[in-house]
Amino acid sequence: MNAPDTRTITDWHAHVYFDASSRDAAWELRLVIEQRFADALQSGALRLGRFHERPVGPHPMWSFQLGFGGDLLAPMLAWLTLNHGALDVFMHPNTGDALADHRDSAVWIGRSHELVLKSLGG
Repeated sequence: MNAPDTRTITDWHAHVYFDASSRDAAWELRLVIEQRFADALQSGALRLGRFHERPVGPHPMWSFQLGFGGDLLAPMLAWLTLNHGALDVFMHPNTGDALADHRDSAVWIGRSHELVLKSLGG
């Protein structure tokens, strides 16, 4: 088997999913992330995306995005695993193949959801 080269991963995204009933919990989690990872935010190692109160792209629910490099992968995965509460988190690498990254290489924390892959050509 020819294993893909992990050097193709430029960075990672984690998308925290929520809806109208869990909006306040999502906003609170975002504030906690801002405090907990303040140094990473200040240095640019962590990027916080917009707080979308509508589905965007392949994401079937409202969400906000965290962007980070490989150095933060293990800390972010561990922290989100223990602190996501009732919210679901979708995490994927970015290799330049958005469809494969979202469809084949994703990690779910909490429940998984069916993505809208047609927005990525799937």
